[in-house]
Amino acid sequence: MLTGKELILATKPFAVEIRWKSWYHTLTSLLLLIGSVFGTMKYIPDYFNMPYIAGLMFRIVCSIFAAMMLSRFFIIFHDYQHHTILRKSILADAIFTAFSVYMITPPNIWKRSHDHHHNHNAKLFSASIGSYPIMTKQKYLEASSKERFVYLSIRHPINMFFAYFTTFMYGMCVQSFISAPRRHWDSLVVLVLHISIAVFIFVHFGWLTWFLMFFLPFFFSQMLGAYLFYAQHNFPDATFTNNTEWNYTRAALESSSYMRLNPFMQWVTANIGYHHIHHLNSKIPFYRLPEAMAAIPELQHAKITTLKPNDIAACLRLKVWDTERNRMIGFKELYAA
Repeated sequence: MLTGKELILATKPFAVEIRWKSWYHTLTSLLLLIGSVFGTMKYIPDYFNMPYIAGLMFRIVCSIFAAMMLSRFFIIFHDYQHHTILRKSILADAIFTAFSVYMITPPNIWKRSHDHHHNHNAKLFSASIGSYPIMTKQKYLEASSKERFVYLSIRHPINMFFAYFTTFMYGMCVQSFISAPRRHWDSLVVLVLHISIAVFIFVHFGWLTWFLMFFLPFFFSQMLGAYLFYAQHNFPDATFTNNTEWNYTRAALESSSYMRLNPFMQWVTANIGYHHIHHLNSKIPFYRLPEAMAAIPELQHAKITTLKPNDIAACLRLKVWDTERNRMIGFKELYAA
């Protein structure tokens, strides 16, 4: 039974990029994204003389698919930010830098916050940079009304639903710039460019094209991303530990879920569901994560969640860590006698 460093070393053969695969997934996903975005324009149905309703349905389908492709390409971008794929490629750097601006994810704040998340995943007493905050039951009950409100607001489903505004526009851009203007100047630049593009599309192409080409893909993809990130670390069987007892391997396997998805959603999310393996070794390219799980028995006993309504509800009910029960609990158990 492999544990600790031995288990990490067992994953090392899979932490080798297959360059042509990296380019294949990057370029095909980028082309599908660009194609679906342009498919939302009125000119496409008009060119093929589609009736209005059929043309509108075509544009809506393209808009939804564009949201899915934004999600997929974001996860590929996330691999690039981990220096897992396409290292030292000038072309890849240009593509992903442009995408980070388009996706309102300034590279500076994203890299710093996400690295912190990987290094402190599942620690009970650590700054919640790049993660959803976790309070113990005792700390929550001792907190002021304002502290409880802020804590619950960040973890609330409404915050995830409106992640386009709360997490990306405000958190990634406004908040990061206000906290350190010199360090995160790019956050302001990205936000200004994003709003400028939105205004340009609205003025020159109308509200419907703006909604289908711009707003809906961002809104849907960032809502999905916010929930995926939440559920992969906030699920009924997740484990959190004191900082002194924290262990990197244990945090990866016991505090990160394997999100079991159907083949299409697994493709849309670029295998981010294999999150326990990603946290164990972030240098494994996303397209090799299933291969690693199939080859290493210790990775096959993962803690599972899904996108089924019952599992989503179970994850969203979780509020605080109960040190006595050694698990996350909801309001019902929090206030139980």
